[in-house]
Amino acid sequence: MKKFICISTPPSNCDVENMTDLNDELGTIKKTDGYYEASLKRSINHPVESVWSMLVDPDRFVDWLAPGEIELAKGGAAKLNFSDSGIVIDSIVSEFDPPTLLEYSWSSGDEPQRPVRWLLDETNYGTQLTLVLRIPENEDAPRSCAGWEAHLMMLLAAIEGVPIKFPFERFVATREAYGKLILD
Repeated sequence: MKKFICISTPPSNCDVENMTDLNDELGTIKKTDGYYEASLKRSINHPVESVWSMLVDPDRFVDWLAPGEIELAKGGAAKLNFSDSGIVIDSIVSEFDPPTLLEYSWSSGDEPQRPVRWLLDETNYGTQLTLVLRIPENEDAPRSCAGWEAHLMMLLAAIEGVPIKFPFERFVATREAYGKLILD
């Protein structure tokens, strides 16, 4: 018999009756103005400042995202190097309001804009993280959403001090699920 341990914090994020972690739920996705817009949310039992540090400190985001740097100002450079996949992000910070808002494009050079918007809200238990993605409608939106689902899982582990490798199984499962959401 497989045991389920809800590692979600706060404990209220666990649906004990159905034995699921609410941080495992898919985000929402809709089509608007030539883009798919996805919203992924996570409840994190850490103060906003700690979560903010995970988003902007190169020594912290290397554990869940990629090596790189983000100049902490509107108009600053946002550079990330995903050496395993060959993806290089060379963009600018388009929105910056510490410690609650960070936005940059998930693109380089002449590629289409793919805004990635991080929003942090203080809650009774810590922080509500909302990640809003805008993906051009002619691109593989389920793949993008699944990649971010995997990186959010990595972020949740890293903030607890136990970084994990890219969870490929999570990527595969959520890519399929987002594909179904888009078809509905």
